[in-house]
Amino acid sequence: MNILVTGATGAIGPSVLNALLEAGHRVRALSLEAPETGLFPHGVEAIVGDITDQGAVQTAMQGMEAVVHMAALLHIVNPPPAMHAAYERINVGGTQTVVDAAVRAVLRRIVFFSTIAVYGPSGGCVLDEMSEPHPDTPYARTKLSAERIVLNAKARDGRPLGTVLRLGAVYGPRIKGNYARLLHALQRRRFLSVGRGINRRSLVYVKDVGRAAATVVAHPGAAGRIYNVTDGAYHTLNEIIASMCSALGRRPPLFSLPIVPTRMAIDLMEALSRAFGFKEPGLREMIDKYTEDIAVDGILIRQELGFVPRYDLQAGWKETILEMRT
Repeated sequence: MNILVTGATGAIGPSVLNALLEAGHRVRALSLEAPETGLFPHGVEAIVGDITDQGAVQTAMQGMEAVVHMAALLHIVNPPPAMHAAYERINVGGTQTVVDAAVRAVLRRIVFFSTIAVYGPSGGCVLDEMSEPHPDTPYARTKLSAERIVLNAKARDGRPLGTVLRLGAVYGPRIKGNYARLLHALQRRRFLSVGRGINRRSLVYVKDVGRAAATVVAHPGAAGRIYNVTDGAYHTLNEIIASMCSALGRRPPLFSLPIVPTRMAIDLMEALSRAFGFKEPGLREMIDKYTEDIAVDGILIRQELGFVPRYDLQAGWKETILEMRT
């Protein structure tokens, strides 16, 4: 199958390209910037273009049979109001452009990379694909809107074209965001835990994300479906930290800060920042993300499509550290 992949220069991209090539597909990558030398595996055709540019997307679609749409404006802590329009333009408008071009080009499948962030707060429950989404950030809200665009895409005979993959927190050698900060703090021995560390998280190793994409892009049963993609387990924050420390060859931190006094101190600090006209550091949102509980069930993709993740938490972090050091 000839497959177009958008946003392949991101942290997940190379693993998705590798998985598709290993499955025997021919791959073209559309990205905003040219890939660094050696980033893409041999055999990938690289095209530079913007997913919000209708002409560029239509050109990239020529000769393709499926598209894996990953390009997006990602979550950042406390985005300024001016960024909200950018989230709409890229995550929603860009997805609409990709889907419209795919329908015109008579593609057989549209695979969309979404996020478990669309569920919003879990309320202590285990979430699955039937759970009602309550996104609470601009990133998550625009991702949910983009999901609906993909799931509404139809072939000429009325068959659904789209498959949505709601990814757990993805980690790997090119990791960015909260888990990158956590890993680097542990590596430098500058980390102090907040709270009891028993809140649950759902993660997935980057190579399993690539394998999930390769599974759904060609599986006839995946059309019109939403799948959570995780490593198949829920992990407490303490377990995640212990796995990271084991991969780093050191012991987990022994002490933690009590959550209530820590939040009070942060609220006071941010109030003082506002009073004196300084930019808020966004520490409260970071602490809230760090202590949130989100357990997501990833069994449906196994039951319906036979996809089984190969990496558990220990193996994933061990390989992550090993590849980051080479």
